[in-house]
Amino acid sequence: MLIRRRALIAAAALTPLAARAQAPAMPAKGRRPWAEQLGQIRIGILGGENEADRIGRYGAYGRLIEETFGVPVRLFQASDYSGVVQAFAGRHIEMASMSPAAYAASWMESNGNVEPILVTQEADQSTSYIAVMYTRADSGITSLEQMRGRTMAWADPNSASGYLIPRAELRAAGINPEQFFGRTGFAGGHEQAIVAVMGRQFDAGVTWASGVGEASEGFTRGMLRSTAEKGLLNMRDLRIIWQSRPIKNGPIVVRKDTPDGFKADITAFHLALPAAYPEIHRAVERGNVIGWVPTQHSDYEVFVTMRQEEAAQRRRRN
Repeated sequence: MLIRRRALIAAAALTPLAARAQAPAMPAKGRRPWAEQLGQIRIGILGGENEADRIGRYGAYGRLIEETFGVPVRLFQASDYSGVVQAFAGRHIEMASMSPAAYAASWMESNGNVEPILVTQEADQSTSYIAVMYTRADSGITSLEQMRGRTMAWADPNSASGYLIPRAELRAAGINPEQFFGRTGFAGGHEQAIVAVMGRQFDAGVTWASGVGEASEGFTRGMLRSTAEKGLLNMRDLRIIWQSRPIKNGPIVVRKDTPDGFKADITAFHLALPAAYPEIHRAVERGNVIGWVPTQHSDYEVFVTMRQEEAAQRRRRN
């Protein structure tokens, strides 16, 4: 699989310029009729990294949307995933790029008033990523079994890779997370969990990675690579001891009750963004990917079920 993925990445890098020229064109600049109904575009940004870095990644993206459609753009920065979930439920934002589990939570909390329009396509043409469990390289922990009785940092209760998927796969393997680990806790986000593990507050954590490229480099993108690029982590100081099966990438989500014209324009904008503004695209996506492809709610129903099962587990524990 790794060899095949490397070959596909290499092939993508050699795509002829003529083929790239066929990429969709950016929507023509100008205020749209739907602007009279919306007035502004409020974009939710998930927590999981510090505020300055989020503004750095999304600032140019927000300004480009504003310039393209002639509508004020406001970036809504939540301290955690739940903030964006509640913002959708309260109709305080129009769109956001979300994790699959956060989308499921938004769909449940808003009574179905959100819909996914696009999903990230990785460098190997897949639309999935993986969860990885990591420890310090000097911890002596080299396998999942050696985490028995140790401490685990979950990233966020609304994160697929940082909470729901690892727990679901552990239970499927006959491991009860509440009994297996000596202590668990929420770090407040993916980056915060990495910092906590490297600072010896926890023995291990879980986060997301593309699953494409070299694990020793943090893969082609993901929170390990992003944290390393910021200088907060040296990948030589970290060891990956477990990884999940492929997980559907999180979608770009819009409120279902927004105008159809808005949804069409936002879709066209994102389909054209990778070729037209590659640096903005790379910043938003935290690395090199092909772009986005259409998606739909049925692609994420498994995450709704997973959240319902997790809620049932909590009720039984209580």
